[in-house]
Amino acid sequence: MKARFWLIATMVGAAAAYRVLPHPPNFTPVAAMALFAGAKLQRKLWAFAIPLLAMLLSDLALQAMFGWGVHELMPVVYMSFVAVVALGWSLRGRLSAVTIGTAAVLASTLFFVTTNFAVWAMSTMYPHTAAGLSACYVAALPFYAWSLLSCVTFSALLFSGAALLERHVPMTAERV
Repeated sequence: MKARFWLIATMVGAAAAYRVLPHPPNFTPVAAMALFAGAKLQRKLWAFAIPLLAMLLSDLALQAMFGWGVHELMPVVYMSFVAVVALGWSLRGRLSAVTIGTAAVLASTLFFVTTNFAVWAMSTMYPHTAAGLSACYVAALPFYAWSLLSCVTFSALLFSGAALLERHVPMTAERV
């Protein structure tokens, strides 16, 4: 495989590995890595497969290490990240600080809305009423703040890091 592919795949893998380190709740680079993979990997198959595989491997590691990586909301979480990869894919040819920052905010918001709706709909933690849904979203706001901060921060690190490396390390723009 080509250097650019391995650079991007390694950055995505490192972002996923971060999940097993101690961190504030939801302050992980997973949404940023999905956005980054979608925007930077040339082949759709790799753009979707690499972040999802990285998520799966880190979920299995979290399950083995702490007993909580595998859960009933995984399909919703993974579908949220599929949507984030698609959002990253839509950034192609339009990468700037503004588009990346906007996409990071959208990615965090998408994850917050979909996963918390699933918590409300699929669990008995909240009554299945409008008030219950509202209570679910309000209770999750502190997690959203960390998620938003992490997605913006890690998107800036991933995209700017890749730009610096691509500028200073000779790599062809091969299709990967």
